Amino acid sequence: MRRDCEDGPANGNGVSRRRFLQGAAVAGASAMVPGAARAGNTARGEAMERPVAGGAQAVDPRSRSAEAGGPNPIIPNFSGEYGDKVPEFQVPKRAMGKTGLQVSIIGLGGYHLGTASGQQEVTEMVAKALDHGINFFDNAWEYHKGMSEERVGTALKGKRDQAIVMTKVCTHGRKKEVAMQQLEESLKRLQTDHLDVWQVHEVIYYNDPEKAYVHDGVLEALTAAKQQGKVRFVGFTGHKNPSIHLDMLNRGYAFDTVQMPINPFDPSYRSFEREVLPVAMQKGMAVFSMKSMSGSGESIAHGALTPTEALSYAMSVPGVSTTISGMDSMQVLDQNLKILHAFKALDEHQLEALREHGRQFNDGRYELFKSTMKYDGDLGRQQHNFPTAEDLAA
Repeated sequence: MRRDCEDGPANGNGVSRRRFLQGAAVAGASAMVPGAARAGNTARGEAMERPVAGGAQAVDPRSRSAEAGGPNPIIPNFSGEYGDKVPEFQVPKRAMGKTGLQVSIIGLGGYHLGTASGQQEVTEMVAKALDHGINFFDNAWEYHKGMSEERVGTALKGKRDQAIVMTKVCTHGRKKEVAMQQLEESLKRLQTDHLDVWQVHEVIYYNDPEKAYVHDGVLEALTAAKQQGKVRFVGFTGHKNPSIHLDMLNRGYAFDTVQMPINPFDPSYRSFEREVLPVAMQKGMAVFSMKSMSGSGESIAHGALTPTEALSYAMSVPGVSTTISGMDSMQVLDQNLKILHAFKALDEHQLEALREHGRQFNDGRYELFKSTMKYDGDLGRQQHNFPTAEDLAA
């Protein structure tokens, strides 16, 4: 992107008209290409072949044009160029709520480590992340039927003390006994005797809070795991509707952490940032943000955001401890590290400029995890007696 003065009339938030024309062109191209939102930027900016799924924060290579023309008018400290080499630096850390831990402002998403090319690439990615100060590793019991946990466990062997390891329990309404069995399986896969954070996964159905709070339910498992020393801190995650998060919080369990979507589109549509984040902050909880790039990079592929804007926004919202980013290749990790090297927390004016830009897309098109079933896990749907996407396609 170029500065407004070089680019003709700009809209009210300082983003140039060329930016929107670029976005429209990319959106048009995406409409003609199946699986247009794809992972990673190769050294030559070529698309990788495997499509992004689940909670991807990976980036379509065509989005490079949105940042390659010069300084960004909203984030001027970023030059607009990623460069060829990742510099030596340490990713900043923040307090992880009231836990006493210091967590890197970005973390590696576990789902996409399960879609990387193999164990060797994951091991190299984890080592490079640790070398640059990234110490937060997300996961879930059900990701790739346990393979994501296994890959991270192998990659962290001998380095466990450098990491904050989080995984999620996937009872989806089932009893404490199921949760405790999943915990033992997760510990074995992750090759550790304890978790730093254990969260209830995918609290996205309106009756999930009721199911979680029942006698002999998953919350009793969280308490037992802490008492047994197998888990240090506990929380829950979800992406569908802030009212469900608030229901979980208002019923009174003393959660340490909570995970939610944070991006420039969220404040205008079923907003977690406006409704849930203040409550979590008041309680002193650690807030883990996710889906900064819309879940599968849709907003990047369509030119609605640049990678720098998306990550910078999520990492700058006051109250967020870390932003979980799905990275399925060394190329994507390198790109994010280059963005982080230039990162300076956005001020309120810059944040509001991005919110204003996102307001024009307040119909859920870039938050399909809220507006559709696209990001609802099959196991959760089955446990709630809903058909899966495969069932509906049959």
